[in-house]
Amino acid sequence: MSRLAAKFASLKSAGRKALIPYVTAGFPFADITPELMHGMVAAGADVIELGVPFSDPMADGPVIQKAGEKALALGIGMVQVLAMVKTFRAKDSTTPMVLMGYANPVERYDLVHGKDTFIRDAAESGVDGILVVDYPPEECEEFAAKLKASNLDLIFLLAPTSTDERMRQVARVASGYVYYVSLKGVTGAGHLDTDAVEQALPRIRRHVNIPVGVGFGIRDAATAKAIGKVADAVVIGTKIIQLLETQPRDQAVATVADFLRGIRSALDA
Repeated sequence: MSRLAAKFASLKSAGRKALIPYVTAGFPFADITPELMHGMVAAGADVIELGVPFSDPMADGPVIQKAGEKALALGIGMVQVLAMVKTFRAKDSTTPMVLMGYANPVERYDLVHGKDTFIRDAAESGVDGILVVDYPPEECEEFAAKLKASNLDLIFLLAPTSTDERMRQVARVASGYVYYVSLKGVTGAGHLDTDAVEQALPRIRRHVNIPVGVGFGIRDAATAKAIGKVADAVVIGTKIIQLLETQPRDQAVATVADFLRGIRSALDA
């Protein structure tokens, strides 16, 4: 059983929902990410999504785009991201870690280091899941099988526009959890319609038998609590990046941890 499957099974047995914060690796300071991840776990995070900086992040809104640009300017690439995970793992062997990003950095890593080295090195560093935004499920069966052989989960996005056929395609290859994008748009966009999310999840679950996390547009305790009533996990990214934008180095971790403690309390209430 993967770390992700074990975590979701443990949460289900306890009647709790997963809190999954997202941060861009290397933002806002190149050396802060492992410390930040530890702070988020201490504040109640169950899984961490670590964004791999990329120059053309098609699913990300301006806040996360800007964070990625700064991280790239600080020299953060896939090699540095995997090193951050390995540093985090030195003190935390249980919290699942998911890399979220795009095809280009994954494929470039293999191009530079050799075929299938990304999967090998991700597993060795302590990664548990991979979410590649621009990998369609119908072209991922071989990649999914190779990940599974290394005990890594392949996670996919679903959206309000996803057809039943697309959900069936995702269900054939996805593991760990699926990430339901609650809005038509990029990260941080629009107003979250919790009623629409509640109506969408039963349809998703007719096709997908793994946990469903919901993200895009969750930015406070009230929306997190509302989504937590119907989803298996709540994913928060843009709000965390916005908090980090305004903090000096010595207050960044504490500020994010304080925010997540409020979300955790709302989910557990």
